[in-house]
Amino acid sequence: MAKRKNYDPEFKLKVALEALQEKETVAKLASKYSLHPTQINTWKKQLKENLKDFFGSQKSTSAEDSKLVNQLYQKIGQMEMALEFLKKKYQKYQEKSGLNG
Repeated sequence: MAKRKNYDPEFKLKVALEALQEKETVAKLASKYSLHPTQINTWKKQLKENLKDFFGSQKSTSAEDSKLVNQLYQKIGQMEMALEFLKKKYQKYQEKSGLNG
């Protein structure tokens, strides 16, 4: 049984972009790259769908990133407060037990 051929993303993009440009027919591209026309049409369709999301997703990503950054800063603040608290408690413990260090 023949093993399926896997194509790298750069090759898929190249073929799909050529198909979108419509300078050559899908049949000619299929023969040029030794592919089935259905495969080229599938890649072309995937490219179109993903291009729609390309420009819209960056705004939501930056909003998500901003939310994550705020959460991380909040967590850092909490950890700094806990560290200061523990430092004070440890210093009191050292003074009480006569430890220096």
